[in-house]
Amino acid sequence: MHAPTAIVPSMEVAQAVAATARGSSRNVLSCWLGGEGMAPARRVLGEAGVASFGTPEDAVGGFMQMVNYRRAQQLLMEVPAAAAGDFCPDQARARQVIAHALQSSRQMLSEPEAKEVLACYGIPVVETAIADRVEAAVLLAGRIGYPVALKILSPDVTHKTEVGGVALDLVTPEAVRAAALAMRERLHALHPKAHLRGFTVQAMARRPGAHELIVGASCDPVFGPVILFGQGGIAVETIGDRALALPPLNQVLARDLVGRTRVARLLAGYRGRPAADMEALCTVLVRIATLLADLPEVQELDINPLLADEHGVLALDARMRVATAAQIGPARFAIRPYPAELEESMTWEGSTLLLRPIRPEDAPQHSAFFAALTPEDVRFRMFAQMQSLPPAQLARWTQIDYDREMAFIGTRMGPGGPETIGVARAVADPDNIRAEFAVVVRSDLKGRGLGALLMEKMLRYCRARGTQELVGEALPENLRMLQLAHHLGFTVAPAVSEGAIGMRLVLSGPVGGA
Repeated sequence: MHAPTAIVPSMEVAQAVAATARGSSRNVLSCWLGGEGMAPARRVLGEAGVASFGTPEDAVGGFMQMVNYRRAQQLLMEVPAAAAGDFCPDQARARQVIAHALQSSRQMLSEPEAKEVLACYGIPVVETAIADRVEAAVLLAGRIGYPVALKILSPDVTHKTEVGGVALDLVTPEAVRAAALAMRERLHALHPKAHLRGFTVQAMARRPGAHELIVGASCDPVFGPVILFGQGGIAVETIGDRALALPPLNQVLARDLVGRTRVARLLAGYRGRPAADMEALCTVLVRIATLLADLPEVQELDINPLLADEHGVLALDARMRVATAAQIGPARFAIRPYPAELEESMTWEGSTLLLRPIRPEDAPQHSAFFAALTPEDVRFRMFAQMQSLPPAQLARWTQIDYDREMAFIGTRMGPGGPETIGVARAVADPDNIRAEFAVVVRSDLKGRGLGALLMEKMLRYCRARGTQELVGEALPENLRMLQLAHHLGFTVAPAVSEGAIGMRLVLSGPVGGA
């Protein structure tokens, strides 16, 4: 990307910059000095499609916007590592916990409830128990084993440390009793109207040298759920070291989120201190994004501190605010997360076949799938000969916008793990009137009905989504594709492209001229 910044002090210079912009495919940013009398120059630059700014500082800011946009686009083209195994959260249990709170007219989950929801998504947490009175806290501490940590439990207190509501390293029943009584008195003195539900008791987590981090989530009225990461602890607001990202996340995007904070340098290790387990940390971020997609009731989430060291991560404290479905907007995510509800399992040729949307982590097996195609099948699909998929094309095919396009893959368990054996793809126009499709099956499995299964699933999806028309092209010698199109009810006729056959199927509603 090249976007030069030009200082434009006069109309003559503005005309020269405009002429350069018209003859170049590159973006040109301009600024000028001296505000009065420059309106004509603004018009000249605007007609040439040149962004103009009143000061050099504003021009540099505009340039950096382009730099950041290009960086984000390159980041999206990075292929994440293959998933180490499908993670299955306990959604049913998490929903039970949230439903119980809502039925009790509570929007704030207790600390143990919030941790239970996190544990349902595989996030390591410190086991926490609730005691409704002082003596119950003493009994729980003896049952858990000393030393313990004691915290007040009140829906009216967000930051427990501000009211002296946290006591650590308690090693005797007397210490627990004294700490609980002192907490109760301080709370009544500082917040007389605060409701004290009791105390939480948990075993002390011994992680010397671990970094204190914060992971949070909230719902922006425009962008929907937003994930926060940064340096945590009791001084989190003062330090102000944080970065934001829109879910869904994968390992690549999670690492980028961590890398945009100052604490990332400490996590990498320094002066003999080992680096933190970045894979475990990024996995927590990815699973938080999954939690937000699965549980729309979750409106706010804070894990602070999240301890991170070379041994992994551990959530010490958590808070979570939930809301009923009536209080939640119909479209929460700015970027549509993976539509797990579209997964479909069936038996095909004596083995289990899974038809599901493609994911970024499918890139390695998708590359292997492409390599298993014969040169003829590659030409049928690409209308050209290709030896292998370029990385950018591989990323483009596996990292899709589920709002605008869909790719269903057929996967089954092979000798080395899951393998892709077929894919059907459809890309819709912005108005969802017409979608262009393509389908390809691994060359050694052609003629066994897999292509029909993939296309029938795609047709059901497009009809449910309200797409009006499905169109595609095939080479005249691609007889199997043309036969499948006839079987599915497509109209087959010469296409606009020279030497290609067009396929068209009206799904619903009026369709304009092809």
